[in-house]
Amino acid sequence: MRKHFLYSLPFLLGLSATAQAADDSELVVVTATRTAQPADRTGESISVVSGEDLQLQQTISLTDALQLTPTAIVVRNGGLGQNATVSLRGAEPGQSLVLIDGVRINDPSTTDDQALLGDVLANNIDRVEILRGPQSTLYGSQAIGGVVNIITRTGGGTPFSARASAEGGSFDTYRLNAGVNGTYEMVDYGGAANYLSTGSISAADKANGNSETDGYRNAGATGNVRVHVDDAVSVDLRGYYTASRDNIDGFPPPNYSFSDDPEFGKNDLVVGYAGLNADLFGGMFHNRVAFTGSHSDRRFFGYYTGFTPDTFTPDLNDFSKAGTTRIEYQGTVNAGDDNQLTFGAESERNTFNTMSLIYDLAPTLGARRTTSGYGQLQTTLFDQLTLTGGVRYDSDSQYGGHTSLKFAGAWTVPDWGTVIHANYGDGFQAPSLYQLYSQYSNPLTELKPQTARGYEVGVAQRFFDDRVNASVTWFSRKTKNEIDFFTCPYIPPVPNLPGCGDRPNGYYYNVGQSRSQGAEFALSGEVIENLTASINLTDMTSEDLEQHTDLARRPRITAGASLFWTPMERTSLGLTISHVGDRFDDAKNLVPLEDYTLVNVLGSYPINENFSFFGRVENLFNDRTEPVAGYGAPGRAAYVGIRAAF
Repeated sequence: MRKHFLYSLPFLLGLSATAQAADDSELVVVTATRTAQPADRTGESISVVSGEDLQLQQTISLTDALQLTPTAIVVRNGGLGQNATVSLRGAEPGQSLVLIDGVRINDPSTTDDQALLGDVLANNIDRVEILRGPQSTLYGSQAIGGVVNIITRTGGGTPFSARASAEGGSFDTYRLNAGVNGTYEMVDYGGAANYLSTGSISAADKANGNSETDGYRNAGATGNVRVHVDDAVSVDLRGYYTASRDNIDGFPPPNYSFSDDPEFGKNDLVVGYAGLNADLFGGMFHNRVAFTGSHSDRRFFGYYTGFTPDTFTPDLNDFSKAGTTRIEYQGTVNAGDDNQLTFGAESERNTFNTMSLIYDLAPTLGARRTTSGYGQLQTTLFDQLTLTGGVRYDSDSQYGGHTSLKFAGAWTVPDWGTVIHANYGDGFQAPSLYQLYSQYSNPLTELKPQTARGYEVGVAQRFFDDRVNASVTWFSRKTKNEIDFFTCPYIPPVPNLPGCGDRPNGYYYNVGQSRSQGAEFALSGEVIENLTASINLTDMTSEDLEQHTDLARRPRITAGASLFWTPMERTSLGLTISHVGDRFDDAKNLVPLEDYTLVNVLGSYPINENFSFFGRVENLFNDRTEPVAGYGAPGRAAYVGIRAAF
């Protein structure tokens, strides 16, 4: 499929070169500094996917939109609903922080604290901000690769507006979605509900003789309310919920090779936020106090020893539960238009409870508390040069204190349409509770926290009266004490191999150092009126500096592109392209994976002022290249639906 990407690339570059693009000069983001700031002043690399983008792209799973953004490597083990991860700038999946309305959804019960992105659907999303590079100064642990911040829709210009959609198509897939939002007197609100069901494909590759499909169901809801007590004080309440069931494949007896079987998993996640906002001294001093909590419950239904696929119904094999409670304060002082001080304190407690009903006699428990304080100063000189500096101190109940630093600068030259930016950032992540307390904990030595240092330098240039935006950014991040899994030989046993006597199935250990570095290129514009094009390309190397091998599943080349024609409101015709280059499936670089390119064609057309049709063809060229060794990829698929707005 490489040829399809190569044929499309010059075409899209040609479109963008003459282009006009959306004017990003006034783009405001909140993730880079935890306050609303023009993107050009942050000194950071950040992408924004708007709710309108998600609607144009007819996005179901958030990962489908992320894979069109620079350096975001999405890996999904099979079809929709299977385990999905995102790697930002070559970081491990658990090293990127994911927020929904300010609440962390990284799951402490997973092996590496990663968020379960396979269950995150495009439901009531106003925008998604993807911040790249180490961000521990403002966000603490889990932000070595960057931050994905999902902001849901709330408020509006009317007391009530509603929208709904229904769609269906290939693989016995159907989806229902409905949402409302508005502003009534002193109350802003928004909420939505979502249901998805798909027969999907076999998680184990059909090309290897696996024909049993692995279906998926997901029910979710999101809601938020802001009550303005008066002009200076407001109260926020937010909630997020998902419940899913996904059929999976495994290693059934008697051959114990990856293939069809009737195993399945259930995942539940509940997230809540309650906050108080208060503006003092005429709005110069903004204060926010918030309490957040989350609870996850993951259950796996599979085999007991001695059963075969034809003689049993899957039973509960193991469960993993986790909880997070967090209290935080943030203060922001605005000293004029050009100086801002942001500071805060946070205290978070994570708990972990897991048990294998086959091997364990009792649940494995773990907990940690992290208390943090941070401060950041931003100042703009001569209306052109914005400098930002920040520091954070984390006190971990198991690993003591750690200090993180951040420095960024952005020089804007309005007459030239040029922005030059650079930054340095630290990253810090303690071992996960699973890595510390599960049956795979290290029997030889205490695991060390992972730390990172990242740099970047970039330039963005606008052309044709700000109608075209082009940018290039060089980046580098070095990570120490990376945590990996050591697999003990099983057949034949090696009793003298250190650690394998106590951990015959293997254990987690620190492997040394890794480095990811490369360049991001992006170009966007409007070819002619109502015809927009964009393209980005990342050339990145990710290397284990001890073994001198490529990090697993980190392609050197990734790219994303889109082209959309919107001649009138709610009418669109377009395509998206995502390309993933050659890579290795394993850390020893013994199992290569081929490159692949996915092309989607999409369109919508209004029926009347309230209703419109939409439809798409995914994977137009039917590329079935394995995304992960042994796992299948959905082939060509078609979907149609109807959308309503009132």
